[in-house]
Amino acid sequence: MFPFNHLLNLFCDLVWNFLTPLVQNKYPQNKAIKAVCCDCLAHICRRKKELKARTVWLGCPEKCEEKYPKNAIKNQKYNIITFVPGVLYQQFKFFLNLYFLVVACSQFVPSLKIGYLYTYWAPLGFVLAVTMVREAVDEVRRYQRDKEMNSQLYSKLTVRELLCFVVFFPGSCFIRTDQLDGETDWKLKVAVGCTQRLPADLFSISAYVYAQKPQLDIHSFEGNFTREDTDPQIHESLSIENTLWASTVVASVNHRNIARLDFGLLDLELNRLTKALFLAQVVLSVVMVALQGFVGPWFRNLFRFVVLFSYIIPISLRVNLDMGKSAYGWMITKDENIPGTVVRTSTIPEELGRLVYLLTDKTGTLTQNEMIFKRLHLGTVSYGTDTMDEIQSHIVQSYAQTQASGPKVRKSVSSRIHEAVKAIALCHNVTPVYESHAGVNGETESAEADQDFSDDNRTYQASSPDEVALVRWTESVGLTLVNRDLTSLQLKTPSGQILSFYILQIFPFTSESKRMGIIVREESTGDITFYMKGADVAMASIVQYNDWLEEECGNMAREGLRTLVVAKKCLSEEQYQDFENRYNQAKLSIHDRTLKVAAVVESLEREMELLCLTGVEDQLQADVRPTLELLRNAGIKIWMLTGDKLETATCIAKSSHLVSRNQDIHVFRPVSNRGEAHLELNAFRRKHDCALVISGDSLEVCLRYYEHEFVELACQCPAVVCCRCSPTQKAQIVRLLQQHTANRTCAIGDGGNDVSMIQAADCGIGIEGKEGKQASLAADFSITQFKHIGRLLMVHGRNSYKRSAALGQFVMHRGMIISTMQAVFSSIFYFASVPLYQGFLMVGYATIYTMFPVFSLVLDQDVKPEMALLYPELYKDLTKGRSLSFKTFLIWVLISVYQGGILMYGALVLFESEFVHVVAISFTALILTELLMVALTIRTWHWLMVVAEFFSLGCYLASLAFLNEYFDLSFITTWPFLWKVSTITLVSCLPLYIIKYLKRKFSPPSYSKLSS
Repeated sequence: MFPFNHLLNLFCDLVWNFLTPLVQNKYPQNKAIKAVCCDCLAHICRRKKELKARTVWLGCPEKCEEKYPKNAIKNQKYNIITFVPGVLYQQFKFFLNLYFLVVACSQFVPSLKIGYLYTYWAPLGFVLAVTMVREAVDEVRRYQRDKEMNSQLYSKLTVRELLCFVVFFPGSCFIRTDQLDGETDWKLKVAVGCTQRLPADLFSISAYVYAQKPQLDIHSFEGNFTREDTDPQIHESLSIENTLWASTVVASVNHRNIARLDFGLLDLELNRLTKALFLAQVVLSVVMVALQGFVGPWFRNLFRFVVLFSYIIPISLRVNLDMGKSAYGWMITKDENIPGTVVRTSTIPEELGRLVYLLTDKTGTLTQNEMIFKRLHLGTVSYGTDTMDEIQSHIVQSYAQTQASGPKVRKSVSSRIHEAVKAIALCHNVTPVYESHAGVNGETESAEADQDFSDDNRTYQASSPDEVALVRWTESVGLTLVNRDLTSLQLKTPSGQILSFYILQIFPFTSESKRMGIIVREESTGDITFYMKGADVAMASIVQYNDWLEEECGNMAREGLRTLVVAKKCLSEEQYQDFENRYNQAKLSIHDRTLKVAAVVESLEREMELLCLTGVEDQLQADVRPTLELLRNAGIKIWMLTGDKLETATCIAKSSHLVSRNQDIHVFRPVSNRGEAHLELNAFRRKHDCALVISGDSLEVCLRYYEHEFVELACQCPAVVCCRCSPTQKAQIVRLLQQHTANRTCAIGDGGNDVSMIQAADCGIGIEGKEGKQASLAADFSITQFKHIGRLLMVHGRNSYKRSAALGQFVMHRGMIISTMQAVFSSIFYFASVPLYQGFLMVGYATIYTMFPVFSLVLDQDVKPEMALLYPELYKDLTKGRSLSFKTFLIWVLISVYQGGILMYGALVLFESEFVHVVAISFTALILTELLMVALTIRTWHWLMVVAEFFSLGCYLASLAFLNEYFDLSFITTWPFLWKVSTITLVSCLPLYIIKYLKRKFSPPSYSKLSS
C-alpha cells in the first residue's frame, strides 16, 4: 500500500512554506494553523468510510446496495503497480540513500563532476538492486502463502463422505470461532427455524439478512432474517447464538491483513548518525571554501567539496546492513535448537535484541488448551490422579447397591462420591457426537442404521474445554454421557444401565454470574434437582455454611488448577411450578428483563448443598515456566492479553509463573464510569510490586478517561493480565505502550485474533498451532513452540543487534578515514577540490579490498549462546542501546580522524620524489590499516574471517600489477616502499591496540568476565 500519509504531509509542508510569509505577521499561531490545514486536507483526501448496517440477499448478490471486501487473506506490502514506486520510496525516505541520489545526479553537471560516473552510480544501483531483489523475494513468498490459504474453499459434506458429524440437536450445529476469539472449541449454534426442512438448497428461497453495522464487540450480534416468498412474510430475530441453516457446512473466517512496512530502531539510529555526518561534511566544506577566501565561483567550489567529501557517508552502509540482516535470518532458520523457525521479514532481526515488552496470547501460546481433571475434593477427603481408581470402585459399588436395595439414607463416602460424580455428569452444556459412515455402494443409508454408538466412536463437543474435561472424567470413572438433545440427556452406568433425565431449565454461564445451572427431572423417579457449578467467589454465598471451601480453593489455585464448586438443591413439584411461573413472567417483561430474570433465578440459589470442589489443569506448552522466568530475568516485562474469562486468565498466570509465588495480584474491579475508574486507580496506586489483572471493559473505561495515568501505573507492574480482550483492544494496548514508553514491543500469538496485535507491535512472532496459520503468516518470525522465543531473543537477538551495530559503525569508519585523508590532502595543496583517489581505487576500496573482512563481522559474537541463555541479565544492556550511540559514534570519529591524519601526513612526510608515490604509500597503508582494524574489532574468530582477511589482502596484492595508472610498479617492489608502509600502518594501529588492551584489563565489559 503506497505511503499516502507521507506524501500528504510533504505536500502540506510545501504549501505551508509558500504561504508562511503571507500569514506570519497576521497569524502568529502558524503551527496550529498548519496542523488544522493538514488535518482538513487529510479529511478531504481520505475521508473515512462510514460503517452502516448491511442487508445481504441470499443467492442474489446483485441486489446488494454496495460491494464489500473479498473474504481473503492478504499479507502483501505491494502489488505489481506499486512495487517499484513503493520500494523506491521506502529507500529514499532514508536520508542516506536520498543524499547519494542527489550526489550521483550532480555528476551529470560538468562543472560539478569530480570523477567517473560509475564510481557514484554503480554503488547506488547495486544497493537498489539488492534491496529490490530481497523485497521481491519476500513479496513472492507472501503471495504464495496467501494463495495457498485463499484457495481453501468451503465444502458441503454429504452422507457419501467417509466421515461426517451427526448432530443430535434438531436444527443446530457446531462451529469454530478460533480465528475470532482464539478458542478452538466447537460452539453450539441454533438455526433459524424457517430455514429447516427446505425443499431445495438454502439459496433457492427469497430471503435476506439485515445485520447491524460492524462492531468491535465480537460477543454480541443483532439482526433479522426475513423470508419473502411466503404468505405472510416470516420475520425472525438473529443473535450471536444463531446460524442460518443447520446442515453440514464447514465455515471458515478469513482476514484481510495488510503487511506493515518494517524498519527497525537500528535503522532510525543510523539515519540520525548519517544526518550528523552530513552536517559535519557541510561544515568541513564551508571551512575549506572559507580558507580559500571565498574567491571565484565559491558556490560551485562548495558543492564540489561536498561531493568530494561524500565518502564520509558511505553508501555501502545500507547494502552491508541489508546483506547482514539476510545472513542473520539464514542463521535463525538453520538453528537446530529452534527447528521450524521461519523469518518472514528480513529487515528487523536486530529488533529481537532491543525488546522491553512482550505481549502474549494465552490459549495455544502459553497453554495447549487441553484440560485434564486433576483433583476432586469432598471436604473431608481429596482424590488426585493417583487415586482415581478408588472413585471408580465407589461408583461401581454405589450403583450395585442402588440396584440391589435402593439408595441408602446415610451419607457414606460412596454416596457422597456418587452424588458428586452424578452432578458433574449432569451440570454442563456438553453434547456427545458420533461419527457416521456412508454405505460402501454409495447409496444413502439411514443415519440410525449406519450409526456407531460405541465408546470408541464418541467425542464430546462444548463451548468450554473445562466442561469437556469434566465429562470425560466422569466417563473414566464409570458414568458416561451417551446422548443429549434440547430436552433430555442420558447417562450410562458402569453396569450398562441407561439413566434418562428431562432438561427442564438451563442457566448458561456468563461473565457476570460466573456460574451455570441446570434443572433436571429423573425419568425413573420423577425427582427434580437443581444443579449448579461455578467460581468459588460466586458460589461461596450460595452454598450452605462450611469451613473448608475457601482454604481448599486457595490451595488448588496455588497449584495452578482451575476450580469449580459443585452444589445441588432438591425441588418439590410445587416449588418448581412456582419457580417456572415466575421465570416465564420475567422472560416476558418489556423493561429490565435481564434483572428480573436474574432475580427469579437467585431465589433458587439459596442454601444449596455443597457437593464437591473440582480442579482442572490447563496443560501448559512445553517449558513455558522456565522460558517466562528467563524473559523476566532479562528485564522483559510480560503482558498476557486473552479473550478468556478473568478467573481462567488469573489461574494460568499463576500456573505458568507469569506471576511469581511471592507476588500479590491486584484484580481491577469492574468499572463503568469515570468516578469508579478514578477510585479504582487510586486503590491500585497504593499497591506495590503486584501484578495487575483487568478486564477489557474496565480497560476501555480507564483508557477513555485516564489513559496516561493507567499506562504509567501498569508499566510499573512486573506482569499485567488483560482478560476478555477483543482483537482490536490487543492492538490498542500495543500502540499505547509504544506511544507512552517509546520502548520496543513484541507480540506473540497463534490465532487469527492475534493478527492485529502482531502487526501493531515492533516485532511480531507467530506460532503455528491448532488455530491455523493466520498469525504465523502475518508475523515477522514464525516459530513452532513458545519456548523457542528464549533462544530467539537471548542468542539471535543479541547477536543480530551487536553485529549490526559493529558493522554499521565500522562501515562509517571506513568512509570517515578516507574523507579525513582527503581533507588533509586538500588543505596542504592550497585547498584544491581535487580527489586524492580516483576511478577504480575508490570502487575497489569500498568493495573487493575491504568488503569481505568488514562483512565477516556478521559472524562475530561476544558471548557464547550457552552463556547468553545462562545469564539472561546480559540482555538488559542491549535495551539501553549502548552498542550504537552518539558516544560510540564519537569514539569512531576520533579513531578515523587520528588514523586518517597519520596515514596522509606520514605518506607526505616519507615520500621523496614523485607525487604518485604518495598515492601508493597512503593507499596501501590504508588497506592494511582497515584489515588490521577488522582484526582489532573481532571478539571471537571464525575460520571464514581469516579467509576473508587473506583473500582481500591477496586481491589487493594481485591487482597492483594492473594498476599502472595509479601506481609506479618499480617503486612498490622496493624495500623503501615496504618499510614506509609498515611504519605508517604500525603508528596508526599500535596505539589503538594498546588502548584496547588497557581497557579490557582495567575496565572489562560484563560479557568479557563471563567469557573468561
